[in-house]
Amino acid sequence: MTRMPVLYLSHGAPPLADDALWTDQLARWSADLPKPAAILMVSAHWEAAPLSIGATRRVPLVYDFWGFPEHYYRVRYDAPGAPELAADVRKLVPGVQQDEERGLDHGAYVPLVEMYPDADVPVLQMSLPTLEPERLFEVGRSLAPLRDRGVLIIGSGFTTHNLRELRPDPDAPPPAWSAEFDEWTDRAVRSGDVDALLDFRAKAPAARIAHPRTEHFAPLFMALGADADADAASERRSVIDGYWLGLAKRSFQFG
Repeated sequence: MTRMPVLYLSHGAPPLADDALWTDQLARWSADLPKPAAILMVSAHWEAAPLSIGATRRVPLVYDFWGFPEHYYRVRYDAPGAPELAADVRKLVPGVQQDEERGLDHGAYVPLVEMYPDADVPVLQMSLPTLEPERLFEVGRSLAPLRDRGVLIIGSGFTTHNLRELRPDPDAPPPAWSAEFDEWTDRAVRSGDVDALLDFRAKAPAARIAHPRTEHFAPLFMALGADADADAASERRSVIDGYWLGLAKRSFQFG
């Protein structure tokens, strides 16, 4: 079975579906990947400790946003559950809890609608049990064997995420803080400087503006951990770049 890569992507809000460029970028990306046997999704929008996994039978959607037009609440994504993947996760990470009522939040289903529109790949969502980079990195490392079983591990966040600093003009240049943090992250990821990334609050420019709270950067650490023991030839590359209302939508592929 082909060893699957690991992804960290910027997932966008529900109106991502109206962004022709971004949806095309996500669709092209998935078309270049091997077809996964299942997807393990870690979204910025589910924090729960101890580490928890979601529904494995009927997988509902969680419309965890407010004030949007009604049609965004009618989106469907009827992906099959992934009970075998859930069992594998429980074997690899001690103390995992199961929440059969927890469906896919918008950090999970919004990009999946664009990447796998046929909803024919089993999906399991997993929580962020902490925001501490080192602990998330170790969880990711524990999950790495799933890659050899055809599982696509996706960390879904946003490379910069400060909603108070959104730029309403989509054609305006990005603010300096967003561009500086984005460029630093790109260099650190591609050079494999994991130590700097784990200490990004101290090392990255404008880190506290780019991430007043770090939940949208946190999935990157799980993705990095899942690629930590790859051989030296493992490729780290930026697949999507650019900005959305001033926020960096950069997304990475490992392996």
